[in-house]
Amino acid sequence: MKRLRRLIPGVDQKLLLKDAGKIMPDPARRAFLRGGLSLGALTMLTGCDIVDSISAEKVLRKVSEFNDGVQAWLFDPNQLALTHPKSAITKPFPFNAYYALEDAPDIDGKDYRFEVGGLVQSTKPWTLDELYALPQETQITRHICVEGWSAIGSWTGVRLSEFLRRVGADTRAKYVWFQCAEGYSTTIDMPTALHPQTQLTFKFGDEILPRAYGYPMKCRMPTKLGFKNPKYIIAMHVTNKDLGGYWENQGYNWFSGL
Repeated sequence: MKRLRRLIPGVDQKLLLKDAGKIMPDPARRAFLRGGLSLGALTMLTGCDIVDSISAEKVLRKVSEFNDGVQAWLFDPNQLALTHPKSAITKPFPFNAYYALEDAPDIDGKDYRFEVGGLVQSTKPWTLDELYALPQETQITRHICVEGWSAIGSWTGVRLSEFLRRVGADTRAKYVWFQCAEGYSTTIDMPTALHPQTQLTFKFGDEILPRAYGYPMKCRMPTKLGFKNPKYIIAMHVTNKDLGGYWENQGYNWFSGL
């Protein structure tokens, strides 16, 4: 076994331990922050020898993967996220993206087609009128951003589980991948896709989904952090392969459940 060096060039050991603690799930996080896990134990947990800044980053990625696995194991597909009264809706609801609002996709609803592929029986593209004709329900739930803020909104649309049923999706598959008009993408696990509050959203409040919030369609998942809720969706694939996503490919936690 390689011997851990006491002095790690380019790495602040205290910050490394603090960052690892932040991305660990409870109750491991509580034990870690109480000092129950040392730098040496962290290397044993991840199987990585920490000798420089590159290996330190690798350790944090391993901890993130561990976190994803624990969150997926703990996820209860029947437990609902908290809902709120209309009086609690955040006004105005904030726009948030890695680009300015004026750079958001401006999609012509008349020409819009929602592409469906992968492990489904029907790959027929869906028009907006066909999507709007599906049975819809409203939820008033909290959007929680990875940046630390949150806001409550009213969202109306069809359950993703119902849409998957209608296209004959193989719900034994592991993942559902979404592609968005601006190049964004994300992959979610099938249990989250089948959660009763996971919704293909067409309205915000009593209005057709505004451009700022993802017109013509977003996927609302109150059990996930905000960046896992894709906007401006143009395609969906049911798959057994993890196709990653915009932020996930840059190191964000893949599962990112609440």
